[in-house]
Parts: sequence; structure tokens; C-alpha cells
Amino acid sequence: AERERLTGWVGAYPLLATIGLALLYAVATLLSLPVGAVLTLTIGFLLGTVWASAVVAVGATAGATGLFLLARSTFGERWRGPVERALHRLDAGFRDNAFQYLLILRLIPIMPFWLVNIVPAFAGISLRHYVTATFFGILPGTIVYCSVGAGLGSVFARGEVPGLEVLRDPALILPLAGLALLAALPLIYKKIRG
Repeated sequence: AERERLTGWVGAYPLLATIGLALLYAVATLLSLPVGAVLTLTIGFLLGTVWASAVVAVGATAGATGLFLLARSTFGERWRGPVERALHRLDAGFRDNAFQYLLILRLIPIMPFWLVNIVPAFAGISLRHYVTATFFGILPGTIVYCSVGAGLGSVFARGEVPGLEVLRDPALILPLAGLALLAALPLIYKKIRG
């Protein structure tokens, strides 16, 4: 119902819209609000695949980095207890191959996003590795979700109502699994070589 008004606002104020949406995504990520998929689809709808992917990746990385830095501070010590079990399981991987390990966790979201934002802070991963692996690890999934969001305009134009079941399509999930496998190849090679 608000499609024309929202797209008109984005068209009239592109810089303000870009900064506002990136900040909105950063705050939602920092607060670990469970709105990532809907927000990504919406931004994809409003900005198109390419620009939305950049905005979401930057916003999500900024918010995740903020949470990472909070976890590294004395404030974060409150979180150590609740994440101790996950930390114990993941700590060896972070110690041996921090960048590749975090990249895989970002490419294949087998753990909640907020948990993957916090655990590396306790595992001693560097800020540079954290930011780089986060940005590039979430980028493929972000592009997929933003492209689905960008396609919503044609769905609305046909008078149809979109559903989130499209996000369970193997055509979207299988490429992400392939990318994660590629990221895991250095770890597999290292294991084989002993």
C-alpha cells in the first residue's frame, strides 16, 4: 500500500535514504533484533540489488563490529557465561584459522548471527580479521536476499502477495553452501596434510 510513497521518498532523497537505511540496519544488528531478513528484503526492494547489497553489508558489518567491540570490553564479560558452550566448541577453530573459520560461519548461518558476533571477541580474533570476514562472509547471502527484495516490485505489479517461502528455495541456498565449501578448502587441505 505504501510502495509508491516509499520509492518516491527514496528517489527524492537518495543520500538520506542510503545513510538512514544503513544506520537502521546497523542499529538492528547491534541490538540483535530478529528483523534481518525482512529488513534486507525491504532495502532490496527500495534500492535495487546492487546498491541495497552494499548498504546492507556495510550496515550489518558496522552493527556486528559494534557488538564485537562491546563484547571485548568489560561490559562483554557479562556475556561470557551464556556463550561459554559455543565458545568452547568454536575456540579451536578460531585459534587455528580465525579468518577462514569466521568466513565459513558467516557464509553458512548454522549459528545465530548475534552469537557469531560475540563469540569471536572471546576467542581472540583480531578486529581486522573480524571486519573483513564479516563483510565478505555476509555479502553472498546479502546479495541473494536483496535480489529477492528487488524482485518484489514485479510481484506487486502483477497484483500478487509475496511470501517468505521463496527464501527456502534450494536455488538460493545451494550457491551459498558452495561458497562456504570454497572457503573451507584451505582448512580441508590443512587437515589432509596433517
